[in-house]
Amino acid sequence: MTNSHGLLLRLLDGGKLPSLTSLAPLHALLTTSSLIHHPILLGKLLLAACDRSLPYAERLFLSSPRPPDAFMYNTLMRAFSESHSPERSFLYFNHLLRQGPTFPVDSFSLAFAAKAAANLRCLWSGFQVHCQAVTRGLYAHLFVGTTLVSMYGECREVGLAWKVFDEMPIRNAVSWNAIINGCFRCGHIELALGLFRDMPSKDSTSYNVLLAGYMKEGDLEQAKVVFHEMPSKDDVSWSTMITGFTQNGCFGEALGFFRDMLLAGARLTEESLTGILSACADVGNFELGRVLHGLLEKRGLTRITSVNNALLDTYSKCGDMGMAQLVFKRMYEMRNLVSWSTMIAGLSMQGHCEEAIKHFEEMQKSGIYPDGITFISVLYACSHSGFVKDGNRYFSEMMDKHGIEPAIEHYGCMVDLYSRAGELNKAYDFISRMPIPPTSVIWRTLLGACSFHGDVKLAEKVKERLSEIDPENSGDHVLLSNTYAVAEKWKDVAAVRRSMVDQKIKKIPGWSMIEVDKTMYHFVAGENLNEIAEEAYEKLSEITSRLRIEAGYVPEVDKTVLHDIEEEEKEDSVMRHSEKLAVAFGIARLHRGSNVRVVKNLRICRDCHTFMKMVSRVYAMEVVVRDRSRFHTFRQGSCSCRDYW
Repeated sequence: MTNSHGLLLRLLDGGKLPSLTSLAPLHALLTTSSLIHHPILLGKLLLAACDRSLPYAERLFLSSPRPPDAFMYNTLMRAFSESHSPERSFLYFNHLLRQGPTFPVDSFSLAFAAKAAANLRCLWSGFQVHCQAVTRGLYAHLFVGTTLVSMYGECREVGLAWKVFDEMPIRNAVSWNAIINGCFRCGHIELALGLFRDMPSKDSTSYNVLLAGYMKEGDLEQAKVVFHEMPSKDDVSWSTMITGFTQNGCFGEALGFFRDMLLAGARLTEESLTGILSACADVGNFELGRVLHGLLEKRGLTRITSVNNALLDTYSKCGDMGMAQLVFKRMYEMRNLVSWSTMIAGLSMQGHCEEAIKHFEEMQKSGIYPDGITFISVLYACSHSGFVKDGNRYFSEMMDKHGIEPAIEHYGCMVDLYSRAGELNKAYDFISRMPIPPTSVIWRTLLGACSFHGDVKLAEKVKERLSEIDPENSGDHVLLSNTYAVAEKWKDVAAVRRSMVDQKIKKIPGWSMIEVDKTMYHFVAGENLNEIAEEAYEKLSEITSRLRIEAGYVPEVDKTVLHDIEEEEKEDSVMRHSEKLAVAFGIARLHRGSNVRVVKNLRICRDCHTFMKMVSRVYAMEVVVRDRSRFHTFRQGSCSCRDYW
C-alpha cells in the first residue's frame, strides 16, 4: 500500500471528517484519482458515509465502480439495522443471499439482519433469519446467537429467547445480559432477577441491564437500590438513572442525579446530556438549560446532532425561540428529520404558525421528507391558528402524497382543528366517520370545545360516549359541569358535582411553576398558606389594585368562575388561580427588566389571559405562560396567540 493510501485510510479511520460536506470532497478525490477502485478505501469510505448520511451511503453503494463485497453489504446492513428504517437492512440481506457462493453470508450478515428484525419487532423476519443461521450452521455462533436472543426478547417471545440461549455452547456477559433484558421486556421480573443472580460474573453492564429493566417497569425505588449497590458506576449507569427518572416524570430527581454525576467526575455522554436537557424542557428550567448549553460549548460537544436536537427542544419548551433558532441555524449541516420536526413544533407552540408551515416547506425542499410526527406538528400549527383549509390540505397530502397512514394523533389534531374554529358539528361528524375507534382523548377534545362555546346539547351527547369509554375521568365531569355553568344551568351543575362526590372522583388541581434564582417554585390553586404563598398573595393584591386603576381591569367571572355564587366571591376565586400567584411572585422576586416564565398544567382561563396582557403593558415586561398545549407570550398588552387558543 502506498503512502497516499495510508494517509487516506488514516483520515477515514480517524473520525476527522465531521460532516457530509467534509466527506464529499474526499469522495471526489478518490473518484478522480481512480483510488475509488481500491476495495479497502471504498469500504472505509462507505463506512464513513454511513455514520453521516444513509441516503448518501446508499447512493455510494449502488453506484460503486466495482461489485460490492461482503464487507460493503454488511456495512450498509449494520447502518440500516440501527436507523429509523431497519426494514432496508433486509433489502440488502436478500441481495446478498442472491449472490450465492460469491459472497457467502457470514455471522455479521446474520447478526445485522437479526438486529433489524429486533428493531422492527418483526417476529416473522426474525424466524427467517434464524432459519438461515441454522441452514448455514451459524446458529451456535456466539455473535449470532446473542443477537437472536435479543431479537426474540424484543418481540416478546421469552420462551424462544430462552431456547436459543439454552442451546448456545458458549455464552459471555453480553449473552446473559440479552436474556435478562428480554425477560424484563416480557414482564418476567422474577426470572430476570434469578438469571442475574446466576450469572457467572457480573460487570457494570450487567447492573446497567438490571437498572434499565426496572426503569422500563417504572420501579424507580428498586432502580435506586440497585444503583447504590453497584460496585462501580460507569457513564451508562448515570445516563440510565437520569433518562429513566426524566421519562417517568421525576424531573427533580433526574436533576439531582445529574449534579451527583458531575461531582463524581463521570464523563458527559450523549445519553446523559439529552436526558437532562429533556428534564429542563419538561419543567421549563430555562436557566439550567442555558448553563448546560455553555457547558456543551466549553467541552466541544455541540457537534452531536442528538444533543443539538435536545437543546432545540429545551429552548422551544422554555419559550426562547430566539435561542432555538440560533441553535437550528448553526447546525445547518447536521439537521435531520428530528431537528426540523422539533423546530416546527416549537414555532407552533409559540404561535408562530405561518413560520412553522414555512419551515415545513423548506424541510422538504432540502431533501428531508416528513414522517407522522412532523405532520402532527404541522396540523397542530393549523389548529392553533384557525387555518382550517390548510389543515385539511395537509391531512390529505399526508396520505395521498407521502403515503403516511393517519394515526389516532392525526385524527385528534383534525378534531381539535374543527373544535377550536367553533365548527363543532363538523368535528362530531369527522369523529363519526373515523376508520379507527376514537379514544377518550378525541371525545374529550370535543367536549372541551363544547364547554368553551357553550353547546350544552352536543356536550351531553359527547359525555355519553365518554361514559362508555372512561367513566371515572374527573376532567369529563368538570367539562360537562362547566358547559352547564356557562349556560347558567346551576341545577345541572350541582347534579354533576354531586355525582362526582358520590363516585369519589376528585378534580385535578391547577398548579403553576416559576423559576427564580435557579430555584423552581410551585403554586397550587387554593393551597394552604405558607411564607412563599403569603408573599405571592400580598404582591398579587398590589398588582391587581394597580391594574384596576391604570388599565381598568375587571375580573372576567362569567365564563371563568363556574359556580352559582355571589359576584364578590367569584372575584376572590379568580384571584386565586395559580398562574397569577406565580407571576406575582416572579414580579416580587425577579430583577427589574427580567422576563417572567411560568409553566401551568391546565389551559389558561380567559380572565388570567386578560390579566397577563395588562401586566405586560402596565409593568413593561414580557410574561411567558406555557399551559398544557401551547405558549402564550405577552408583550405590550397583546399575546402571541392573538386571542385564539
